[in-house]
Amino acid sequence: MLHGCFAINSIIFFFFFFAACFKLTSCPPNTANQNLHAYGIILIVILTTSLLIIVNCSDQALSTRERRAAKRREDAAKHARETAQARHRWKAAQDLSKIRQIGLQEQISRTFSRKKSSKQGGAMESMDKSQTSNDKKDSKDLTNMVRSIDDDPHGHDGFHMKIGDKNIKKNAPKGKQLHTHSQIFKYAYGQLEKEKAMEEDHSNMTFSGVISMATDTDVRSRPVIEVAFKDLTLTLKGKKKHLLRCVTGKLMPGRVSAVMGPSGAGKTTFLSALLGKATGCTRTGSILINGKNESILCYKKIVGFVPQDDTVHGNLTVEENLRFNARCRLSADMPKADKVLVIERVIESLGLQAVRDSLVGTVEKRGISGGQRKRVNVGIEMVMEPSLLILDEPTTGLDSSSSQLLLKALRREALEGVNICMVIHQPSYAMFKMFDDFILLAKGGLTVYHGPTKKVEEYFSGIGIVVPDRVTPPDHYIDILEGIIKPSNNMTHEELPVRWMLHNGYTVPPDMLELCDQIAKGSSDEKTQMGDDMEHSFAGELWQDVRCHVELHKDQVHLNFLQSKDLSNRRNPSILRQYRYYLGRVTKQRLREARLQAADLLILLLAGACLGTLAKVDDETFGSTGYTYTVIAVSLLCMISALRSFSLDKLHYMRESASGISSLAYFLSKDTLDLFNTILKPLVYLSMFYFFNSPRSTFEDNYVVLLCLVYCVTGLAYIFAIYLEPSSAQLCSVLVPVVLTLVATQEEQTGLVKYLGRLCFPKWAMEAFIIANAERYSGVWLLTRCASLRQSNYALSHWSLSLSLLILTGVISRFVAYFLLITFQKK
Repeated sequence: MLHGCFAINSIIFFFFFFAACFKLTSCPPNTANQNLHAYGIILIVILTTSLLIIVNCSDQALSTRERRAAKRREDAAKHARETAQARHRWKAAQDLSKIRQIGLQEQISRTFSRKKSSKQGGAMESMDKSQTSNDKKDSKDLTNMVRSIDDDPHGHDGFHMKIGDKNIKKNAPKGKQLHTHSQIFKYAYGQLEKEKAMEEDHSNMTFSGVISMATDTDVRSRPVIEVAFKDLTLTLKGKKKHLLRCVTGKLMPGRVSAVMGPSGAGKTTFLSALLGKATGCTRTGSILINGKNESILCYKKIVGFVPQDDTVHGNLTVEENLRFNARCRLSADMPKADKVLVIERVIESLGLQAVRDSLVGTVEKRGISGGQRKRVNVGIEMVMEPSLLILDEPTTGLDSSSSQLLLKALRREALEGVNICMVIHQPSYAMFKMFDDFILLAKGGLTVYHGPTKKVEEYFSGIGIVVPDRVTPPDHYIDILEGIIKPSNNMTHEELPVRWMLHNGYTVPPDMLELCDQIAKGSSDEKTQMGDDMEHSFAGELWQDVRCHVELHKDQVHLNFLQSKDLSNRRNPSILRQYRYYLGRVTKQRLREARLQAADLLILLLAGACLGTLAKVDDETFGSTGYTYTVIAVSLLCMISALRSFSLDKLHYMRESASGISSLAYFLSKDTLDLFNTILKPLVYLSMFYFFNSPRSTFEDNYVVLLCLVYCVTGLAYIFAIYLEPSSAQLCSVLVPVVLTLVATQEEQTGLVKYLGRLCFPKWAMEAFIIANAERYSGVWLLTRCASLRQSNYALSHWSLSLSLLILTGVISRFVAYFLLITFQKK
């Protein structure tokens, strides 16, 4: 009885359900199409709810994963510290037992030499035995702890051997043998604790300890880069203006050099010349790398450059920024555990442990502090273990403590043989003394001093310039070069570069010989004018500016395509592996920007609903009005959203590509993630437009046409984003779809407009839409509407051709965009 009632109720339920569903679709009188608005409203509610859920939960997966990784890392660090403390206590106990053993032997020898009584000797022996037994009892727990560490088959910090084994480094597991995250972190933090212990022992290290470190084959040594330059001069092309002049000196490995000078002295230009990136200039003189006339670009894989601006990804954490650069720029042969060790070492040396899992932040979203951001900017270059590290004002905006912390980290890099040169402004006296060498430039790029920091005051005192009390030496010298302070003698600041040339026996330029005579006379009453006093006309100056601008762009393009022989002996990861790293990074960035993605999809939903409601289907025109609106709306919205793929990361790409990271991997990763939007956005728009507009063509046909259209306009947006400025790119993304659609749908086309209308993508998309709609008509219904197709030059056989042209345009535009990327964006 119960089963029968249940069956009857089920039949009644399904009857009312289908009746309700049937009411969702209606066909009003005097209309040719079915009304599907109810389905569209239901889809709006479902998709909007789904978008809200995705936006609110998109970051949770990343946060959960980061918390789990942080927990493993904290456990590994704690384990490494406990192991290091246990080893330290064990070593201290061993040393104490050895000292007592030696003392016991000496005491016994004295006892037998003095021939004491056997009674006293027995008492002494029993007392020593009791004392030794007490020592053994005290160290029993420590012995058990260390032995348990050594016997642990899964612990990589014990290395399965006794403490003090001489073969500990040979038998220790290598980075290649470590697989799990916990093992890798234990290995990394164990190595860090060992390095700390070695630093503490450096002060008391014996000669045998130094020899053992020098003969240690497991310690990786970096290639050495020595940079020597003689009579280095840079002159602007077309203007004959000197940016650098007669600069001679040498940058030595293992030393930290500071470049200072007043504004306009050519400090950044000097660094660009050393890196081989000074464009728009004529270079004279020589730059030798390790004593050979080779380009520094041959060593770009082991040369790091820290720009003045903090070019750091704000939507990544501190650790993610460092990890990506370590993966892409360290040697492909280096095990993963060793790469993690490098990252952990840099994070600890820069004092970034507390913010390692924090987002760097952007202008809109607050992240870490400015000083921490500066240190991350430097750490990006430190993680690739460079042999030459060039920094452009890394301490600007930092307080004294943060600057000293950064400089201490750089000095630790210098101990490994890294050649470090940096531009710096207004260092404190304690910080100034931390530099090994000091380079002081005057206006015009002339050298005033280049030598050891500890001898700079001695040199200037010899020419009569004494630093007052409580004044930092470089500040005093720069004030003199600026003309703010006049020396006590009759010397002028124009004479200082010439005095340095005469002091070192360098050749003085002919136009500066008058200053030599002035120095010889010892008078400075007449101010010597250096430079060309000849006045140029407005046309002449304009022509010089144009020539200089053209030469600058010419040199930039030449530098982008310049192929240099690789002498760095470092094999970077393959393009495929870098593509995988890029793909992971871009995916994280897109997940953290889920609100923007959801906003794009929500706008498409609303656009589809509004345009589908406003554009009524007309059988005479096959619904061309609604499709015209669709082409404009979808093209415009998808192009504007695609601009974000390349417009926001131009500076980051310039820095990464200049360091040798693959441009192809960067471009393909962006395009791969945009394919997700290419597939999803037509579906979102059509889910609204189709049910509100109710065309005769199938949902699948409309989706295929929109898919090809979005793929086409995304490639065009890449071109705008890469070649144009953001504001100009947005303007083009709005105007191009609107103008081309109006041209393609113009009824009377003549001359150039006619041919242009056939070659634009809105024409192909409109033709594919209308053909898909017309194919649903048959017999007399189609014959009576052929005039509409003929008027627009549409043919039923052109559906596949139109889709092929859209896809071909998308492919060609991507090739053009990649060419522009590698040609005009590597500055």
